[in-house]
Amino acid sequence: MVEYDTKVDSKKRVTLRGAKTEYYHVEERQDGTIILSPRVLVHPDTISENTLSVMDKSMHNISYGIAADPLNEDEIDGLIE
Repeated sequence: MVEYDTKVDSKKRVTLRGAKTEYYHVEERQDGTIILSPRVLVHPDTISENTLSVMDKSMHNISYGIAADPLNEDEIDGLIE
């Protein structure tokens, strides 16, 4: 693990030293905490037709309120170790 201090520049940017990936998802919490999660972007042409079809069907179902009940996170935590 690497730890260091940085500051926000005049354009509200922060420099990451030795970043392992080019893209990050940013989550900024109300208390000012910022969480960066690495992301890998994939060109749409590399996604299979079957996967795109399933994604389209899922979005259609969600827009019409067709969805499973939410998962109970406590039950999931017990399964993953």
